[in-house]
Amino acid sequence: MVSMIFNVGIFVYTRAAIARLLSVSEELGDLQAMVDSFSGHLGSVYELEMFYGDPTLQNLLNHAASFNEQLETFEYIYNLTEEEDDDNKYEETDENEAP
Repeated sequence: MVSMIFNVGIFVYTRAAIARLLSVSEELGDLQAMVDSFSGHLGSVYELEMFYGDPTLQNLLNHAASFNEQLETFEYIYNLTEEEDDDNKYEETDENEAP
């Protein structure tokens, strides 16, 4: 009986830990997308004639690129949920194509 209670407790704890990991994975993926968007937007502002060559914007652009590279080191974490999302998209596409 004690073993059964212990095993159920381990199962519940493991399930909760995996749910938290997937939540963090999704949030890191969202953060990566936001930084990519910010970096792209900043690059387009820097390319404007009136701001081209501005050292402050150049440093900000370099900092954004560096931050983006640092976030890419966590790619293995946020890819956990992207693979799951890709599988769901394929299933939905297959269902929509069925006659």
